[in-house]
Amino acid sequence: MTEHPAWKALYLSLFVAPSPIAGRGIFTPRSIAARAKIGDFEGEKIGLREARKRAKGRKVIAIVELEGHALDATKVLRGFRFMNHSCAPNTFMRRTRDRAELYALRPIRRGEELTLDYGDNQHEGALPCGCGAANCRGKL
Repeated sequence: MTEHPAWKALYLSLFVAPSPIAGRGIFTPRSIAARAKIGDFEGEKIGLREARKRAKGRKVIAIVELEGHALDATKVLRGFRFMNHSCAPNTFMRRTRDRAELYALRPIRRGEELTLDYGDNQHEGALPCGCGAANCRGKL
């Protein structure tokens, strides 16, 4: 039997619940140390052109672009597709050629919602930000 890396148990323990930021969010049932790997973004592997076509006009976009392709998590029932944006996030994404990995930016408390700064995205500043952070930019 193959043993899973330590982060896999953490990833599997994450849960989706109503979010004060927007819709539903992803939360942790235990504390997470700063810089700890939380998991990999899961989704259907598609071309960049298809990714941009699918994202056009959507309010909720669950697509991460990588080198030459993208991962579309729209049909994934759990996981990071529920991660909301924050202008003061508690996670960061490390992109490799084939994967998008999520890590804790700082220590994260048990029960805290996991958030990510979306940075440049398909909304191009047209969507209001609801993160509530002191440094909120106001738009996505």
